[in-house]
Amino acid sequence: MNSFQKKYQEEVVAKMMEELKIDNQMAVPRFEKVALNIGLSRAEKDQNFIENVTKDIRSITGQAPTITKAKKAISGFKIRQGQKVGMRVTLRGKKMWDFLDRFVGVALPRTKDFQGISLSNLDERGNLNLGIKEQLIFPEIRSDETDTIFGLQVNIKTTAESKEEGLKLFKLMGFPIKE
Repeated sequence: MNSFQKKYQEEVVAKMMEELKIDNQMAVPRFEKVALNIGLSRAEKDQNFIENVTKDIRSITGQAPTITKAKKAISGFKIRQGQKVGMRVTLRGKKMWDFLDRFVGVALPRTKDFQGISLSNLDERGNLNLGIKEQLIFPEIRSDETDTIFGLQVNIKTTAESKEEGLKLFKLMGFPIKE
């Protein structure tokens, strides 16, 4: 059990039960999963792009990404059916807690001109959706070892019933949310 998970179980659950007036600790909002999505639009021009992205994502998450393919052709976007259009990784359990610990404690503070997470990044169900411009904010990626810079989408799904419950969970867990 890492420090982030320990903080949730020992401090946050009790505070949320008190503040939200919840009797059963299983009803307290918790983190369900973290999904990372990466677009592969540059894969057509750069042959090594998919390999480099796979290597970097594997080192960030500890898990190999799956490649998503286009279900149908869209001529306006120059996409053919079956073409590789993205990658995704879903983290649950221990890998999710490890990722969240590094994401909040190391990666977000390393982001250039980071002012905090906007309230507009939270949806109505208390989930957090963030776009990361470059993967270099993660400590596992060294800028001198990688020749590919790419952005990714981080979606943190919670069991919160409302935006307010999700916001309270993220704030108590130490996410830098700006008002």
